[in-house]
Amino acid sequence: MTETPFKALLLRQDDQGKTQAAIESLTLADLPAEEVLVRVEYSSLNYKDGLAITGTGKIVLQWPMVPGIDLAGTVVEGGNSQYRPGDRVVLTGWSVGEKYWGGYSQLQRVRPEWLVPLPEGLSTAQAMAVGTAGLTAMLCVMALEDGGVTPDQGPVAVSGAAGGVGSVAVALLAGRGYQVAAISGRESTHDYLRELGAGQILTRDAMAARARPLEKSRWAGAIDTTGGEILARLLAETHYGGTVAACGLAADYKLPTTVMPFILRNVRLQGVDSVMCPLQRRTQAWQRIATELPANLLNAINQVASLEQLPELAAAIVAGQVRGRVVIDLQRN
Repeated sequence: MTETPFKALLLRQDDQGKTQAAIESLTLADLPAEEVLVRVEYSSLNYKDGLAITGTGKIVLQWPMVPGIDLAGTVVEGGNSQYRPGDRVVLTGWSVGEKYWGGYSQLQRVRPEWLVPLPEGLSTAQAMAVGTAGLTAMLCVMALEDGGVTPDQGPVAVSGAAGGVGSVAVALLAGRGYQVAAISGRESTHDYLRELGAGQILTRDAMAARARPLEKSRWAGAIDTTGGEILARLLAETHYGGTVAACGLAADYKLPTTVMPFILRNVRLQGVDSVMCPLQRRTQAWQRIATELPANLLNAINQVASLEQLPELAAAIVAGQVRGRVVIDLQRN
């Protein structure tokens, strides 16, 4: 390939240790020395990306850094890997955008073991409408299934339901016939959540009220993105033998609960991680996303933005002002 310049968002630290984000012109010589070169067509904006770009959280581990924990595109050079030019691929996790250069670059070099072949029937734009958030949501649904939670056992609650993980989780669960109770702190999201399939809307404030060790059981299972008091209440309200899949800490990393839900109601608390998820389960999750998440719902839970809009959008997602998924079109001028 020729040394034609391309655009990327780079994060640098100034003399005071503050994060500075800027669109820069790079060449292939600037990229990491990894085996597979990918033309990035789309990335996405996640809460973790917002923290990295704004410098709000200690996300970036190496400087300078191209953030973006997701990417989808086409292989340009595959090296000695199983990937060949023209292969369409998706990448999420593996500390990309934190320790390794990520998806906010029109071209990027990555390790082949980080990649998953793009499932048939899924476009690169749709893959990024799903992204890490959607992959995590599917892994949470799979965790509930592994715990034996079925639609006939009662409703399933989803916290942070208007966010990226929550939006996809609501749609996936509803599509599989579950009764979904969506927990949201914004009344403006209620119609949106009903469109995704939520049959019941609960306020964040009500669910964040301090729970007793055991409350009246309400849920066959739950998917929690928040941690803290909401997760404690979900555990206290889960039916005997139910499963709660925990994948986030948007409200708090602490868990103010007791052992009672676990030893008196046989409740299972299952942690879900998508960053280091093994390739086989990751591939299975992506294949299920391609077949189980309706394309019309993908359009309902994302907006498309350019690389240049990222700093403003990053501030908005950290402030809790972004609904659903934001897809970044890397080839947009």
